[in-house]
Amino acid sequence: MPIISKIGKRSFHTSLLIAGMYAILFVGSVTMVYPFLLLVSGSTKSAVDTPDSYVVPPFLYDETQLYRKHMEGFFNETTEAMRSCYQIEVPGFRMLELKKSPNPRLAAEWENYISSEKLPHYFFAVSYLEATVSRGVIPCNLRMFKHEVSDKFGGDINKVNSELKTQFPDWNNFHVPKENYLLKYSSVGTSPWDQEYFKFKMSTPLSQRYYFNTEGFFREMFLIPQYPKGIKQYNEAHKTNCVSWKEIHLTQRAPTSSGIELQDWENFVRNIIHPRWLRVDRKVEPMYQEYLKSRYLNDIGILNSKYGTSYKGFDQIPTIADVLPEFGIVSSDWIAFLQGWTDPDSGREYKILTENIYIESVDFMFRDWLEKKYGNLEKANASLGTAFKAWDEIIPPQQDYHLLDFKNRKNGIITEFVKRNFLTVIDYLVMHGRALFNTVIYCSLTILCALVVNPLAAYALSRYRPPSTYKILLFLMLTMAFPPVVTQIPTFLYLREFNLLNSFYALILPGLANGYSIFLLKGFFDSLPQELYESASLDGASEFRIFLQITMSLSKPILAVIALSAFTSAYGNFMMALLVCQDRSMWTIMPFLFELQQNSGQGVVFASLLIASVPTLLIFILCQNVIMKGIVVPVEK
Repeated sequence: MPIISKIGKRSFHTSLLIAGMYAILFVGSVTMVYPFLLLVSGSTKSAVDTPDSYVVPPFLYDETQLYRKHMEGFFNETTEAMRSCYQIEVPGFRMLELKKSPNPRLAAEWENYISSEKLPHYFFAVSYLEATVSRGVIPCNLRMFKHEVSDKFGGDINKVNSELKTQFPDWNNFHVPKENYLLKYSSVGTSPWDQEYFKFKMSTPLSQRYYFNTEGFFREMFLIPQYPKGIKQYNEAHKTNCVSWKEIHLTQRAPTSSGIELQDWENFVRNIIHPRWLRVDRKVEPMYQEYLKSRYLNDIGILNSKYGTSYKGFDQIPTIADVLPEFGIVSSDWIAFLQGWTDPDSGREYKILTENIYIESVDFMFRDWLEKKYGNLEKANASLGTAFKAWDEIIPPQQDYHLLDFKNRKNGIITEFVKRNFLTVIDYLVMHGRALFNTVIYCSLTILCALVVNPLAAYALSRYRPPSTYKILLFLMLTMAFPPVVTQIPTFLYLREFNLLNSFYALILPGLANGYSIFLLKGFFDSLPQELYESASLDGASEFRIFLQITMSLSKPILAVIALSAFTSAYGNFMMALLVCQDRSMWTIMPFLFELQQNSGQGVVFASLLIASVPTLLIFILCQNVIMKGIVVPVEK
């Protein structure tokens, strides 16, 4: 019994020890896996969820989180654009909430309107074109436009620059024009590049556009900055009792009431919004003609030379009642007439009367379209399921329209956010011409040299055992005592003296022989049976044949380890590769990834780290069996 008891105690202690070892291994694995999962999760981030740290990205299962990311990308990471378009008071995308009950009938009417009216391109902006906060990200529509242009011009950025009159240094600096056509000093470009972009813009689906809202712009860019203390300050100035900014509406024409409300409207139309959104009554034509006559000294010839026209008199010049020209003397003359121009000789001021100006934008055009279709507000409310008390309460239902589209294609949006940072990194590397090619050539030659030079040196030391073998081994071991950074400057100077910079020679020669690899191989070769060499010599085998068919054949496991080490060293070489190959055409992947990381947000950085680790992982998986033999065989011997 005592013997059985002792055996039981030993068994228990052994089981406890094994359990403890498994527990330690489990904790160790968690400490390795958890950071990796954070890295994977972080590779899907954009600006809105950068402050968060989750193993599983919330947007994969939380509809609200996905909606916030979607809205951030949709409005090109510009909160002001969202607030102006939707006319909502939200500090940022992180505080945005899903609208509980979007109106599908009103959204359908909006789609019918914008599809039937065929509004010009400057009435709207396209979603997913910029990522100014996330930095470095290439959103889906920019990616699509970039690939269209690349396919059209055969991937030649120089040809793009030549034909479209652009100055892109490379494909990774490809971008579209900034678009906010409501601002006074904004312009609609007319270059071949602008026309190429406008063509793409008009081909985008209606659900991927957001139309500029003058009423929202009036609040966001004029009222709120003018009254920074909020709606209370506005109420005090205007003698009103508004609860929120949404109760304040922009009228199409000047308010009938006098006072500060009229001053705000007049200041807005004359100084804030761009004149392309303004129209005037025909009755201002005589004053406009008098203004031009005074401005051009009553000489129609001067005006014709400036305008490129052939008017016979000033009374033939029509008022610009429709679309204002974007550039030229006609545009500047009209803007001066809008803001007021004083004749220096007579002192007379020429200025459009406020009551003759009105705003023509999608807000008022949509209301007019509904009023024309339904006749009266009661009928419109009954058909659309709304309860508007006045026509000016109707705003373009873009929030409802975009929300319904979001719900219909959530899976596609999730897929886009999962892959877009990775696609950005891949696009960056592929569009950088020789980066992949240089890396493949560099790594291949490095592995080849490591499997030729190092085994030859180790074979000579092991087979012939020269008297200075141990001194040589000591020297080889000493090379491991100094970090590679110490030898970078001398190596650079030598390569420069031999005119080898910016070439594969500069990348490969400094690492042609490796002291640790020679030391390791020499030890492995010493362990091989000497009888094999004696038998081969007696059979008349040459030294090269002995080296190739016996030594190298039996050394496959250790050679696999050497090859993996050479690959990881070459693939991860950044500083030395950048130092000796400063010409971008000779850069490998690592310098480009470093450059990308310096100009990118967290999501792109994490994605680049994961992509950079893939080749090493694949090499290890493919060579796993051979490498494991390299570990096990020496132990068994």
